[in-house]
Amino acid sequence: MEFAATHPEELFNAARRGEVAGLQAALAAGVPIDAANDKGFTALILACYDNQLEAARFLLDAGANPNQQDIAGNTALMGVSFKGYTEVARLLLERGAGLNLQNSTGSTALIYSTMFGRHDLLRLLLDAGADKDIQDARGLTALHLASQQGSAAALALLGGAPVNEA
Repeated sequence: MEFAATHPEELFNAARRGEVAGLQAALAAGVPIDAANDKGFTALILACYDNQLEAARFLLDAGANPNQQDIAGNTALMGVSFKGYTEVARLLLERGAGLNLQNSTGSTALIYSTMFGRHDLLRLLLDAGADKDIQDARGLTALHLASQQGSAAALALLGGAPVNEA
């Protein structure tokens, strides 16, 4: 395979498909590992969003930044937290993904895992030390969201009772 070093689209496509050989070829051709598309998605973000564990592992081994943010401020960890990809989240955490980074709306991976009912991820993030008191741009914490949704499982994991919204 031949790739144009100035066009990272092949890197992005290989990441989405989980094709490690394609990732290797694109990097060997000079495509920067943290190159981003018009939405700010890097190969690592795309691999993670598509649950491509081995591609994500390869990219992290090759030096991809686990905390790169897209144009909305989302990281790979935030993406897998709303999609429910626990194994990819575990890998990202092992490789230094920031637990408490916030996007442009103030959301964190913990807030996303709560909002989308991803209880395995919620547990994983809490066990890793995620700050459950971070507020989003509306002033809501993960506990507020769990309460609003009436999620007994999330409330139990977050160690709280329903929040009284006055």
